[in-house]
Amino acid sequence: MQTGMLSPEELAELRDTVRAKMAWDANLSDEELYRLIEDELMRSRFMRRLTAEQFAATVRRLFHAFRGLDALQPLLDDPEITEIMINDYREIFIEKKGKIVPVPIGFESRERLEDLIQALVGRVNRMVNETSPIVDARLPDGSRLHVVLPPVALKGPTVTIRRFPAKPLDMEDLVAAGAITREAAEFLGKLVRARYNIFISGGTGTGKTTFLNALAGSIPPGERVITIEDAAELQLRSVPNLVSLETRDANSEGKGRIGMRELIRASLRMRPDRIIVGEVRGAEALDMLQAMNTGHEGRVSCMVVITNFIYLSYTRVQYHA
Repeated sequence: MQTGMLSPEELAELRDTVRAKMAWDANLSDEELYRLIEDELMRSRFMRRLTAEQFAATVRRLFHAFRGLDALQPLLDDPEITEIMINDYREIFIEKKGKIVPVPIGFESRERLEDLIQALVGRVNRMVNETSPIVDARLPDGSRLHVVLPPVALKGPTVTIRRFPAKPLDMEDLVAAGAITREAAEFLGKLVRARYNIFISGGTGTGKTTFLNALAGSIPPGERVITIEDAAELQLRSVPNLVSLETRDANSEGKGRIGMRELIRASLRMRPDRIIVGEVRGAEALDMLQAMNTGHEGRVSCMVVITNFIYLSYTRVQYHA
């Protein structure tokens, strides 16, 4: 993940040189582009400062600037990295094996990071700008993307990427890791099969979605399941009759937004056996509770602590009434 001794400004200079050469042939293959970058770096004034390892890392970095995700690409290629945190274009931290550490790479400019953000959110038809500076989206590999732009983010564009394993953990994996006892796992499996409503709450990064995926492994295969999420990240591979719904932000005119509340209501008309809501954080909690009171049982919902408090308060009101 080294970028060698080249500064962001020097990398930008090399990238501009390669782009000028690419203008003569816009249909370069990946192999031809790689060779072109190597040739230009060999001719550059920076060559004598680079070790062989730094030379190879710089070539990869420039290649990713054209055909990948720039400084993000080597981080996304590392399967052991579970979180990528960009505080500004030169300040990047990662979580790897449970530890958060800074990495010695960055983007050449704030504008380059902003361009990458727009490309990423545009792939899933999301929009983020100064008027609407916060967005949740997902990358092609299923990773969750959260972006906050200025003026809300004071240091500059802020990006957080939550990575997920290619194979989601099941309940047996959690038992083997000591995250849950065998008795508790078997008890929860019985509750899922009996179609109890189950709420999962916890702080950021505590494994709510991982646990929800594991719980869903106990859903009988003959049931119809509807999932509702802000950014799709659930991996329910054991459910054949599955419908996945995702919220949509408003367009540039402020129209077309489809929120969690609308999707919860729509899901009730899809003949669900179960509705799984990826995360409930606001007013949609009431819709979820009302849906449960209509006879649609068997919900599994992952929500933050404040929503769990809303649920408990609502239950007490109903009880005393």
